[in-house]
Amino acid sequence: MKRLTLKTLVAAAALALLGASPAMADVNIGVSLSLTGPGSGLGIPMQNQFKLWPQTIGGEKVNLIILDDASDPGKGVTNARRFITEDKVDLIIGSCLTPVAAAMAPVTAEAKTVQLAASPVGGPNIPEAYLFRLPQGNDVMAYAVVEHMKKQGIKTVGFLGYVDAYGELWLRALTPLAEKAGIKIVAAERFQRTDTSVTPQALKLTSANPDAMLIVASGSGAAMPHKAIVERGFKGKIYQTHAAATMDLMRIGGKDVEGSFVVSGPAMVGAQLVDSHPSKKLAMDFLAGYEKAYGVGSANQFAGHSYDAKIVLERIIPMALKKGKPGTPEFRAALKEAMETMGRTVFSHGVMNWTAQDHWGYTNETGVMLKVVDGKFVVEK
Repeated sequence: MKRLTLKTLVAAAALALLGASPAMADVNIGVSLSLTGPGSGLGIPMQNQFKLWPQTIGGEKVNLIILDDASDPGKGVTNARRFITEDKVDLIIGSCLTPVAAAMAPVTAEAKTVQLAASPVGGPNIPEAYLFRLPQGNDVMAYAVVEHMKKQGIKTVGFLGYVDAYGELWLRALTPLAEKAGIKIVAAERFQRTDTSVTPQALKLTSANPDAMLIVASGSGAAMPHKAIVERGFKGKIYQTHAAATMDLMRIGGKDVEGSFVVSGPAMVGAQLVDSHPSKKLAMDFLAGYEKAYGVGSANQFAGHSYDAKIVLERIIPMALKKGKPGTPEFRAALKEAMETMGRTVFSHGVMNWTAQDHWGYTNETGVMLKVVDGKFVVEK
């Protein structure tokens, strides 16, 4: 049996220090993660999960070449180009931040190399042909949010989200679903990821006095706008998106986030899922392995994406090897075809079924609504 070599490289010069480049016969995977900067709370857990990968994937030796994109779109583009031109990778994973993954997409599309994004990137100017997503699409998660709002009797909602693609995609997903459900978006405010205050936006939103607020932010950055809304005296229900389903929300938000609702995939709450849930077993396996290695409460849903990426490779590498050798255009094309035809596949994050027409893949049964209770996520019954 061939052994898997895991090379974690966080700088462009690191590979040269090893004295060798990845062998062309190996399956080479380029991984761009935000290991520093605002997205580090998402990227570092992903890197940690990669270190737990098994010694073989599909019976083949695999080299993971992990580079830090520093939460910067330009750096993500540089990483993608290096993966393609220098490392001759067969597939690229990343990034965990939507703006970075979006910037990488034209590069990977031009190179006809599959990009397995760890963020819900999309939009009219994003090349779709070689872009697949590990996270749930915003449409799927917005469906879960609106369904919960309906049960809570919510009729009006305020929107406070990033000004970038993640915020825009969520607003586009939410608007038609809310309208169909008879829920009116009474105010929509935006902010930059780098902002340290959203006081003006929070004042406008609270003045509109909606029944609920939806905050669209990620990682540790989701706590600041949440606290601002609470500090302005808002007493209604507050929702967060799946990019906020990390312990950082409670660590930074403290008592201000108690009682809030966070939509999520099932990966983080396997033990709380009903036995019939298809992802229960994998979600529990993911958490058990991660927390054994890094401590209780250390996992987040982005680490779950790294866990699911292994499942993808286990399915597609054997399929692609029938049509080409690693390091060739034929193999890269075969990996894409395999992803589009691998069929129903259970992830820790739900059930995936990519097709040539749909590179998002998840269904509306995927979203799980969590509630923050005593500083922990509890599945809403």
